[in-house]
Amino acid sequence: MSNYAAIGDLSFLLVEPSDTQKKIITKALEEAGIKQIEYANNIEETMSSLSSFPPDLVISSMYLPDGSANDLIDKIRKNEETESQHFMLISSERNREQLEHLRQSGVLAILPKPFTKKDLKRAVHATLDLIVEEEIDLEMFDPRTLRVLVTDDSRMARKHISKTLNTMGIEDIQFAENGKEAIELLNTTEFDLIVTDYNMPEMDGRELTEAVRQDPALAHIPILMVSSNSEDSQLSNIAQEGVDAICGKPFEPAIVRQLLAKILN
Repeated sequence: MSNYAAIGDLSFLLVEPSDTQKKIITKALEEAGIKQIEYANNIEETMSSLSSFPPDLVISSMYLPDGSANDLIDKIRKNEETESQHFMLISSERNREQLEHLRQSGVLAILPKPFTKKDLKRAVHATLDLIVEEEIDLEMFDPRTLRVLVTDDSRMARKHISKTLNTMGIEDIQFAENGKEAIELLNTTEFDLIVTDYNMPEMDGRELTEAVRQDPALAHIPILMVSSNSEDSQLSNIAQEGVDAICGKPFEPAIVRQLLAKILN
């Protein structure tokens, strides 16, 4: 199945109060091959639409008449029926703190306004990667037997990361909320890979990496660091301290695949 055939099959819900923006985004989606687009103007309409016809992807702007995208994602994630809904933000918001909550909530992409067609296409393909399951091709491992420890203090982030790994055929996943819990698990259980957040209470990703690399029984385990500020200079130092790869939040399936293939082969 080609990507384009699959892209035409995807359904999108665009949450955008401005008619002008609606037209611009719709045109770009149609040019990317999207045929099925529904609309909502606010949080209330979105929730009602999700309960009757859940789309493959919700694309929302940041500011809505009855709240923000942060309020919307909270409602979606707190409702059992909609908690695994794929979500993407298109916004001219540049404030890091405003966007951090969405990153931690497992959004697939955050596109700036104005966005390029290439940006949008890439984000749409990232969604497709999550929906169309494709086992990762590893020479040395069967993904189904790969044992992964995901360490993140955000429940939503843990869920999103594990769901992304599931789409690659990786099913044996355990969780820790911080580095301290991770070390306790590592001392009692064998793992083939550690995926860890950078910012965590108790013991952060850098301290966890140091502890793993200094323990002869654990030092061989590859570590994938996930961070919402992956361009940070602080992180490039960490890369030299024993992290095998660094991946940004949102956690993009295509990038994760490449990193895992590189780390594990």
